[in-house]
Amino acid sequence: MLPVKKRAPYQAFRVAAWGLLPLAALGAGTLHGEQTEAAVAATVKRLEARYRGAKSFRAAFLERRSEGTRSMQAEAGTLYLQRPGMMRWEYEAPEKKLFLVDGKFAWFYVPADRTVTKAPVRESADEQIPLLLLTGKTKLTRVCRRLELADVHVEAADRTALRCLPARNAAGEYREALIEVDAVGHLVRLLVREPGDVETEFQFGAWQDNPVLPPSLFHFSPPQGTAIVDERTLLGDQGRE
Repeated sequence: MLPVKKRAPYQAFRVAAWGLLPLAALGAGTLHGEQTEAAVAATVKRLEARYRGAKSFRAAFLERRSEGTRSMQAEAGTLYLQRPGMMRWEYEAPEKKLFLVDGKFAWFYVPADRTVTKAPVRESADEQIPLLLLTGKTKLTRVCRRLELADVHVEAADRTALRCLPARNAAGEYREALIEVDAVGHLVRLLVREPGDVETEFQFGAWQDNPVLPPSLFHFSPPQGTAIVDERTLLGDQGRE
């Protein structure tokens, strides 16, 4: 497990920013029965259609993380997605970092440490990590054993928040995830609550659908002199290139 300060996006392969608008109540409590089921189904359909309907995406992100009573840490940067199954998180503030999934491996690079961690992408992870929904590699109904409207505040009246209870094979990884979707199906907020009173929140904005992304964005070559830690070897081979 990477230290909190150095962790990659949610599970690191296992999970200046924009300000919050005045919060508006979702009012999930006013819907019952068939209305609630229809609202959940419509939101899931809108979200999945958005991320299956394009080949690539770009967005700004803000990530916040807290552990119990410890103060929240915030990081910001740019996210690039390419179907199927590739993503690039460029952390720009307060420290430059890179988390990249090239389809076969996940790379987490911290230039200041001159260290990169390499881990294989496992197919089983598709059902465990809500963020993989964005790459078109999974469906929300596979990630969540149960979906319901979340009675929480959202940033705008045309947004909907869902509560995802994890699939049984991922129940030990996180307790629940709150997923906020805007009127056109873009993911605008994801809050993941993990065991041990740990919360990781992502906010997304400035989404671009189908931007032209060069293949080099999803290829990582460790710079000369970088220490490579391969998680497959545990305490084994660690070398420098």
